[in-house]
Amino acid sequence: MSVENELVFPGPVKDLSSIRLDLRSWIEVEEYLQSCKAIILPLGSTEQHGPTGAIGTDAITAEAVALEVGKRSGVFVTPTQAFGMAEHHLGFPGTMSLQPATLMQLIHDLVLSLVQNGFEQIYVINGHGGNIATVKAAFAQAYSSALSRKLSASKRMKCKLVNWFMVPEVFREAKNLYGENEGQHATPSEIALTLYLEPSLISKQRPLPAANPAASIHGYEDFRNRYPDGRMGSDPFLAKPAHGMKFLEQAAKALTNDLSIFLGES
Repeated sequence: MSVENELVFPGPVKDLSSIRLDLRSWIEVEEYLQSCKAIILPLGSTEQHGPTGAIGTDAITAEAVALEVGKRSGVFVTPTQAFGMAEHHLGFPGTMSLQPATLMQLIHDLVLSLVQNGFEQIYVINGHGGNIATVKAAFAQAYSSALSRKLSASKRMKCKLVNWFMVPEVFREAKNLYGENEGQHATPSEIALTLYLEPSLISKQRPLPAANPAASIHGYEDFRNRYPDGRMGSDPFLAKPAHGMKFLEQAAKALTNDLSIFLGES
């Protein structure tokens, strides 16, 4: 199914403010819900990204991709949830983490709030791998809670988590550009997108020594010992703003199509 052949959302908009939930009034949201019951929730993390990466990388990138998907689809986008499960990064200054149980309850509550308001399809665009398991558990809990509370949309609600950095086109392009130097944290692909979105970050970039290869993680002290500068097998100095522009286009195109499929499912 392609977006062109099966348009199941409002359609593209020119002005980002028109799809930002935080800039709409409740009356406008009520009107929107008459024709579309989908919403996009960007989810990131506030954590170290090596000696040259921005602390807000995961939230910045998730928000950019979500807003671009919203712009292309016309689906409303919530404010970004900028804090995630980043316990293993707490050995580095600036990291702000939620415990898994806290994140699970937070996502559960946000989903239920939206469903109670009349939204039925919750599409979470995620920028941090550490959020994945917890968010999926939160969805399961939210389904159960919606039924037990007898919310009117409980039998129609559905949630989906997508990770922009795992979009096949993005993953392949990152491997083509960076090979094994893509690594698993503070990757050049995510850094490239931040460089495109926030040019001031370019001044932080510099050559770095080879990073320790990625391996298992056992708590924040173990992480700091294994990866002293915060990188896991990555070389973010390979990142270029032009790469980031391409990653944004690839992610937004693929996820807009995926959103259409998601909304068209019975």
